[in-house]
Amino acid sequence: MRALLKPLWWIYCLYALLLFVFGMLLVLPLVAVFSLQGPKVGGDRIYRVCRWWDDLWLTGIGIRHTNIYEGHPDEGRQYVYVSNHISYLDIPMILQALRRNSFRVLGKAEMAKMPIFGYIYSRAVVMVDRSNAQQRSRSVRELKAVLAMDTSVFIFPEGTFNETSRPLKEFYDGAFRIAIETQTPLQPVLFLDTYDRMHYSSLLTLRPGRTRAVFLPAVEVGGLEIGDLQELKQRVFDLMQEALLRYKASWIAS
Repeated sequence: MRALLKPLWWIYCLYALLLFVFGMLLVLPLVAVFSLQGPKVGGDRIYRVCRWWDDLWLTGIGIRHTNIYEGHPDEGRQYVYVSNHISYLDIPMILQALRRNSFRVLGKAEMAKMPIFGYIYSRAVVMVDRSNAQQRSRSVRELKAVLAMDTSVFIFPEGTFNETSRPLKEFYDGAFRIAIETQTPLQPVLFLDTYDRMHYSSLLTLRPGRTRAVFLPAVEVGGLEIGDLQELKQRVFDLMQEALLRYKASWIAS
């Protein structure tokens, strides 16, 4: 049966790719125009049109998303959003989960090298090259500038895909340093199903179905100093790990 279904699976993945490219070409001229309108107004408009593209693509390939709120972010506040990272689909899910908030994502610099997509990507995210200390410092300064213009930031503190059978990989310090230095609360978000919709091993593992994002209670940082960074990082790690275990995330070894 699996051998009979494999050609249909390939056709589905090809269809998903073509629909993705179609949406990308539709938004490309708008991104080019909006990128000239400044980091705040133009940036917000870029995210808005990318969300249209995201909605079109996910609806067309049969992926339906819902949010679960254990904590409700205040739309009038800025946050340092932190999430687990388990799949290529995590990026599209950010646009599904955060529908109303103005935010910017910290993304890998190498993605900007991709044809056409890289152009849109480079104008939508704050890029970081984790192998370069100078580039890491620059990205931290840019994220602080984003928060200063009343815009939230979204960071994957694991840095890269969690390819283990544990709930989470070890966190980098960056998100927690930024939160303390700018006195911005942390908002943990969990992506529960992207691993099942598209495995990190291959783009050809895409399949339709549900996705869920869980918003955990925000973690306040008022009064914390840099000396509290490791304790804060461990607190958020434990909060997210406990929730992933509670929701029985499928990549966790039993």
